[in-house]
Amino acid sequence: MLKILLEKELRDIIYSTKFAITFAAAAVLVLLSFYVGIRNYQESIHEYENAKTTNAANIAAQTDWRQIQDRVFRKPQPLEILVNGVTNDVGRTTDMKSSGELNLINSRFSADPLFAVFRFLDLNFVFVIVFSLFAILFGYDAINGEKEAGTLKLVFSNRVSRASFILSKLLGSVLALGVPLLVPLLIGCLMLLGFGIPMSGLEWVRLGMVIVAGLLCFGVFLTLSIMISAMVARSSVSFLLSLVVWIFSVLIIPKGSVLLASQIASVPSIDAVETQKRKFSADQRQKWLEVTQQWFSSRMKSSASFSDSGFVNSMAAFQDSMQKVSEDARAEFYSRLDEDWRNKKDWQERWAFGISRVSPTAIFQIAAMNIAGTDVGMKFRYMQQLSRYREAFAETMRKKTGSSADYFRIVIRRFSGGQNDQEEKQKQLNPSEIPEFVEQPRGLGDTIAASLFDMGLLVILNAVFFGGAFAAFLKFDLR
Repeated sequence: MLKILLEKELRDIIYSTKFAITFAAAAVLVLLSFYVGIRNYQESIHEYENAKTTNAANIAAQTDWRQIQDRVFRKPQPLEILVNGVTNDVGRTTDMKSSGELNLINSRFSADPLFAVFRFLDLNFVFVIVFSLFAILFGYDAINGEKEAGTLKLVFSNRVSRASFILSKLLGSVLALGVPLLVPLLIGCLMLLGFGIPMSGLEWVRLGMVIVAGLLCFGVFLTLSIMISAMVARSSVSFLLSLVVWIFSVLIIPKGSVLLASQIASVPSIDAVETQKRKFSADQRQKWLEVTQQWFSSRMKSSASFSDSGFVNSMAAFQDSMQKVSEDARAEFYSRLDEDWRNKKDWQERWAFGISRVSPTAIFQIAAMNIAGTDVGMKFRYMQQLSRYREAFAETMRKKTGSSADYFRIVIRRFSGGQNDQEEKQKQLNPSEIPEFVEQPRGLGDTIAASLFDMGLLVILNAVFFGGAFAAFLKFDLR
């Protein structure tokens, strides 16, 4: 009997006009999200390559390593085209220097404000908005709709158990709606191959995890709407209740969780932190000037000449030691400020994400961003890699520029006319001598660990609403 009921449910859904229209719209949006993402990725890669070429040309045009202005550019990742997350809000360029604070600048939205107004149509949007609404449209009248149409009595005029009927409803809806949605998703994956998007094996696995998470989110709304349909007598009421749940889940809870978290855990603004840093740097510069003036006052009288080798070496050693002390103090102060701000921000984010997990769509969004590596921690992980790279960059610059004494001797010779034009000529720099920055993506183990909790929540919600629909129908009035 279960097989017959399941076949009936599949036919009723697939042959309906509602299914044809909604499935066609969903398929178009899925394919459009893949196409738009692919084109944006190709454009971003083109901009990335041009930026690297321009930066190398600027370095090659210089003749002194001390004058170079090197830049590091964040390379677009393939999965960013499907789950944008925060990737377009985070800066894409970093001015690389041996010391001082590293900052990300030139986000996609700062370069093209239209992207801030019209956010990308990505796969995350399709699952959260389209598929969830698609599930509600087909689940809200699954039980009470048949009662209003009179088919429920007709079915139960035969020897049909309630358990078999509700099971066929749930399984039939999942198969009839979930499986066809895989078709445009698979076509989208073929588009990635057709357009030559460089997807590694790890990225295919992560894309598969995003799709599984999206289907689980779809299943939550489908089982939830069927449960509501089994709890109320009229389909119009169940549709209204399902729509209210959808609005709260998609629009109200995610936004409200951020506002509530900001009230629970306050975080100082970036401007306030930057003000403290600027004040500390200004105080450091003032102390440097005072100590430098004292040093010159105490040694100029005893030095035979400004160009004396002993004086130059002494001055270089003093400058090196002062610079090291200043950089150590700055690094310690900045690190303490950044760590305090990061800890407070992490606490606020935990509150916001914890509250937002009341919403199935928020759970999916958090899981999808963690899987794709476009979550809120993306900038922090990238900055950590930049900091490690700077050590290699600083070591290269120290080898290229020599000591402060070498620099002072060059300056003295130039001011004293000790070099002619021929001696002044230097070879152009070779950009390839600077170590290349290679961003390391999050490993599969870390990806699974970051998304496992939210994937588990989606599975649990499916089971809870599945069981709720089953229990509600056992008490449903068939008359």
